[in-house]
Amino acid sequence: MVGYSQSKDDHVARLRRIEGQVRGIQRMVESDTYCIDVITQVAAVSKALQRVALGLVHEHLAHCVSDAIHDDPATGAEKINEATAAIERLLRS
Repeated sequence: MVGYSQSKDDHVARLRRIEGQVRGIQRMVESDTYCIDVITQVAAVSKALQRVALGLVHEHLAHCVSDAIHDDPATGAEKINEATAAIERLLRS
């Protein structure tokens, strides 16, 4: 079971809203909308994706990492390293 199982519907709903925002940005570009307005919408989508990612990281730490540490410290250490690498990727994006 994945850490986000309990909030899967919320994540899917958020991602669908983001998908709609991206389609809206595409329409803006197709209709030659002012650059700054498009950039503003791109920034909003980026922030929305970051919020989804942050929620997934939180749930991963609270469930997957926590359970792994409880079950086997060595596996827990691997999960911590894995989570750290994922967070580093998020920070670089």
